[in-house]
Amino acid sequence: MQFEVEAAPTMLGTCHCSRCRKVGASTFAFVAREHFHLLEGEGSIATYAPEEGYLYARDFCSKCGSALGEMTGTSQSFPVPANCFDDPLDLTVAFHEFVDEKPAWLPICDDAKQFARHPEQP
Repeated sequence: MQFEVEAAPTMLGTCHCSRCRKVGASTFAFVAREHFHLLEGEGSIATYAPEEGYLYARDFCSKCGSALGEMTGTSQSFPVPANCFDDPLDLTVAFHEFVDEKPAWLPICDDAKQFARHPEQP
């Protein structure tokens, strides 16, 4: 899987839901779809549909199992796991979501906004 972004991601957010934790990707960088270009590996993208109570599907690489966020979605901006970027991201976490599913052994050690579930949409 290889991609490039023309503009730096705009925000980082950490999801503490059980789905994100289980796939090993919980901090996401949000990128504009217009600036995202998949260079190779499109045929390897598989999608995990959301269960009731969750809004978003999660993509992953069917060859290596890497979590890929929501690359196949249709929203103008979408999350890509921060660990998928080779270069350092010059951002700090802006919010934590699904903190009601966060395990006790994982403390939140920053002052970012916290949401019990998905952040409120304006």
